[in-house]
Amino acid sequence: MKNKRNKSMIKTILLSILSLAFSLLLLVGFIWKNEIRTVASIKEIMPGDDDTNGYVYEMTIFGDYYLDEYLEAGGTKNDKELISFLTSKITKGLFNLSIEEADIVGCSSFSANATNGDKIFARNYDMYKTNVAIVHTNPANRYKSISTVDLSFLGVPSDKKMEGLRNKINTIAAAYAPLDGMNEKGLTVGIYMTHQGPGKINVPTNQENGRPDITSTVLLRVILDYAATVEEAVAIAEKYDMHDSANSSFHYMISDANGKSAVLEYIAGTDSTDTDGQLRELTVIYNDDPMSLAGTDKYQLVTNFIVYPGYYEEGDKQHGLDRYRTVKEELEKRGGLVKDDEDAMIVLEKVALRNLDNDIYSVTIHSVIYNQSNKTVYWVGNRHYGEKAYIYKFNLME
Repeated sequence: MKNKRNKSMIKTILLSILSLAFSLLLLVGFIWKNEIRTVASIKEIMPGDDDTNGYVYEMTIFGDYYLDEYLEAGGTKNDKELISFLTSKITKGLFNLSIEEADIVGCSSFSANATNGDKIFARNYDMYKTNVAIVHTNPANRYKSISTVDLSFLGVPSDKKMEGLRNKINTIAAAYAPLDGMNEKGLTVGIYMTHQGPGKINVPTNQENGRPDITSTVLLRVILDYAATVEEAVAIAEKYDMHDSANSSFHYMISDANGKSAVLEYIAGTDSTDTDGQLRELTVIYNDDPMSLAGTDKYQLVTNFIVYPGYYEEGDKQHGLDRYRTVKEELEKRGGLVKDDEDAMIVLEKVALRNLDNDIYSVTIHSVIYNQSNKTVYWVGNRHYGEKAYIYKFNLME
């Protein structure tokens, strides 16, 4: 009789433990359902190697990734504040996420029309060897988008395959670190380093005008999620005090499906006097602006120097000027029009994988053509132009 009672008690205890474990599992699944789905979505789509080829991943970020709450709270002034916010929301403070201060070294980009009238946005991302992710987002009541993220910004090692749950959890913050992207309205945006300040000094923008705060790549996310046109994107940028990340300075190119494009820059004076990031003001050069350095309204391009007229004095170094001239020359040969997406990629290939006198040595990590008219993406990793196994095409509307 006693043995029966003991067995019954043990059974009751075991059932209670299993019931508690199941309840906890349900609770975890309820609280972190979007984060769990996000981590589960990560897949390797391109292998890396011991040379200059990084790994390429694809992932979907589920849920709204707390962007509305971020903006309602007034934004953040630096990456430390950003990661503190994301840690409190995503992991509920149980463990810290990571955002690293990595440089965006090179880059070339242009916005132009194809001969059939399609609107094209093209971009090379130049960096030291690194791993990247193609990121899909579709938040409720905001625009669906696709973007590219450098995973080294999220603390994922750049010299080897992404391993371990911790690295995968860090990628949940990928929504806040796009380098380029396009939303369902065809609004496309990219970020590029500018090397502002005399000599080898690089002074970050650090506005203090009493507006809500925002950091570099987060501006891209807000624009992708909320803007349908260049005018709307510029209006968003004007609402915030910019605080550059990674102790660097940046400018942005934005283009829409209507054929409007603009370069957004934060400047104060000339390169030699632009030494106080708090004094900088947002300037906008549109593709149809008579002051545009491109000298035409058929296209607009950007690399890694300020395009605002009069910023540089004679002898000042303009990083990426060689690439700018090469892209401009290629577009001029074509009468300002690329034939199609493939032809736009050929232009990007002309300025990829280089070690030129005017550049810091790096490699082209990815090249991408965003067709803003049909909402498609033509993406090539690690300079494997023309190699089908390394080319990825996406339709944002599928």
